[in-house]
Amino acid sequence: MQYAIELYYDVETEQKLFNLAKRVADEKLSTKFLEWKTRPHLTLACFNDVNEIECIQQLQNFAEMHKSMPAYIGSVGMFNDTRTIFASPMMNDRMYQFQRELHECMRAFDTTGWEWYRPNRWVPHCTLALTKEDDDEVFYKASDLILREFRKMSGKFVAVGLVKITFPVEEVYTVTLEG
Repeated sequence: MQYAIELYYDVETEQKLFNLAKRVADEKLSTKFLEWKTRPHLTLACFNDVNEIECIQQLQNFAEMHKSMPAYIGSVGMFNDTRTIFASPMMNDRMYQFQRELHECMRAFDTTGWEWYRPNRWVPHCTLALTKEDDDEVFYKASDLILREFRKMSGKFVAVGLVKITFPVEEVYTVTLEG
């Protein structure tokens, strides 16, 4: 089983991001992202397998040592190879350090094959549309829609969670970051 640890936004910011993803579906362009039934997030790490009980304990310990952080989402981007459209948070040292410390905390779990989620290779992004399985034109139309409707936003990162990468995604455990 594959797992991920995700960083979650406050309710208001999460809703704004979800609304952008929903607009792509409402325009009948692509529904794949919504079909995953995942909430807007940044993926911090991916693992090939974990001991859930041990991982949850590590995540609880990690969360106790970290506070919520400001989230400023200032741009939109895309991965052309997977035709993924996403919102990009403005990164800072605190966020990169947060991700590095999480990886150190979870070093017992196998990250082989997930190099884009490892420290110094991480591309933080909040997926809004997954169009790889759609006609080529959908990628361009969805990109145009998101580019026209996206507005910069400020909020907070308020929780971390362990999920099973299944279809749909299954939230295993979520813990709030204090502060």
